[in-house]
Amino acid sequence: MSRSQHAPSLSARERLILELLVRDGALYGLQMVAASKRRLKRGTVYVTLGRMERKGYIASRLEDAPPQTGGLPRRLYTITANGRRLLAVWDHVTRRLMPALAR
Repeated sequence: MSRSQHAPSLSARERLILELLVRDGALYGLQMVAASKRRLKRGTVYVTLGRMERKGYIASRLEDAPPQTGGLPRRLYTITANGRRLLAVWDHVTRRLMPALAR
């Protein structure tokens, strides 16, 4: 299989991020850490988000920091159509495999 034809992969961390974006809409990285109830870590979430954006699962845009708080601009993440399709397929396959694994 050539590189462009490989099956997409989805780690548990990536799946969690996609699920959070579907459930909550656009989020900042630290919002994802908080919403994940400690399953995502502050030190690794941005590395994972960068990888997911390169894969086309998510998209981001830079937003200005709120004027009252100052600071640096923040990056807001959203799920892409490809990310939604991948999550739907992954969920479908998982549901199909679970009964088979329970036998």
